[in-house]
Amino acid sequence: MVIKEGTGTPGHSAPVHTSPHSLDDLRAGRLAGLKRLDLSCGLKEFPREIFELADTLEVLNLSGNALQQLPDDLHRLTRLRVLFASDNLFTDLPESIGQCLALQIVGFKANQISHVPAQALPPRLRWLILTDNRIQRLPEALGDCQALQKLMLAGNQLQKLPSSLARCEQLELVRIAANQLTQLPSWLLELPSLAWLAYAGNPLCTEPAQPAVRQIPWQQLHVQQQLGEGASGVIQQAHWHSPHQAEKAVAIKLYKGSVTSDGSPLNEMAACIAAGNHANLIGIEGQILDHPQGQSGLVMQLIAPSFANLAGPPSLESCTRDIYPAAMRLSLSVVLRIAHGIASVTAHLHACGMTHGDLYGHNILWQADGTCLLGDFGAASFHPAAAYGHALERIETRAFGILLGELLNRCEEDASQLTALRQLQARCVQPAVNERPALRDIEPLLRF
Repeated sequence: MVIKEGTGTPGHSAPVHTSPHSLDDLRAGRLAGLKRLDLSCGLKEFPREIFELADTLEVLNLSGNALQQLPDDLHRLTRLRVLFASDNLFTDLPESIGQCLALQIVGFKANQISHVPAQALPPRLRWLILTDNRIQRLPEALGDCQALQKLMLAGNQLQKLPSSLARCEQLELVRIAANQLTQLPSWLLELPSLAWLAYAGNPLCTEPAQPAVRQIPWQQLHVQQQLGEGASGVIQQAHWHSPHQAEKAVAIKLYKGSVTSDGSPLNEMAACIAAGNHANLIGIEGQILDHPQGQSGLVMQLIAPSFANLAGPPSLESCTRDIYPAAMRLSLSVVLRIAHGIASVTAHLHACGMTHGDLYGHNILWQADGTCLLGDFGAASFHPAAAYGHALERIETRAFGILLGELLNRCEEDASQLTALRQLQARCVQPAVNERPALRDIEPLLRF
């Protein structure tokens, strides 16, 4: 048996890792006609030879270098749609980016950026990644980016968000965890398209008292092979030898200390513990005690290998939408079982005073009969106050509605048999946040 982890990281925050190209090949002209260029070779200056690809280049990945500047004439790359420059040494978001008229996706994660000038925002911006920087404020001009769908700002020093973002009616995913925010602005909770929101690790949040959880000494765990690795930690199979029970096969997750695109891994661990038990959650056996390197971790139940991810994470093209197998077809009974299970477990989380924040098919494990488990709590956030709960839960209702729509689009049944479900789905995604149904009211409607 194996435990599987949601694979949200590539689709949500970073370029899909590919083999980097050679600077020598670029300079020798051997990369002519390239649409995507990946250069990670300790660059301290932007190679001017990149401009020789201007007629074809659409994706430029300069992550993992030592760059501090981009050229003023970057706009010569007239076809450039995607620019990644994570893990560099930028202190300002370069203004030349704003002159790239075709540019839609900009990623500068893990730099040293403290200044984001208004001039650096390209007019067609859909997806902005500024995770893990030093930003204290953002320009009001961000609200002029009417095509903005995805905004990744976790791990900065923001004390407030520009109110102009209220005009970004296509904004669907917002990551503002691990900042210095003291409140969630009312306009944020009223955005008509917002479905995925993460805000843990801000002063506005007060984590509830942790429920009692079993402490499992590291010495009782015999680690075996690695099962997976995500942005927040590493999962390994292990045997648990306890003097009070027979040897048990388990999985352990050791959390990393760095900020991810969603927020803090330690917030994720706290949310997993607080979520407690539910038939559609991966069970928690206990918390690891006395790890030799002081790492925090959980011991979890193993999951049968018949479970698989329901979907793949969003691509650069789909932005906020998961990628499903083209030939995927589901019976109505399977659709109902998945939808009911996810509605039930999400309502359970809401009753625990939290939102999942990343309710997506790629974070759901499923079997052919529709049995399903919700995983990946990296974006989970506790309600900062009871007054916020209604709006926060209705934002997540929209995420559920998008998921339900994706399932119905792959249902084999005749459209006439899906009328009631289509009507429910429409209620879940309607732009008026307060008029969406609660998940606790949706769950009984989906019983099969």
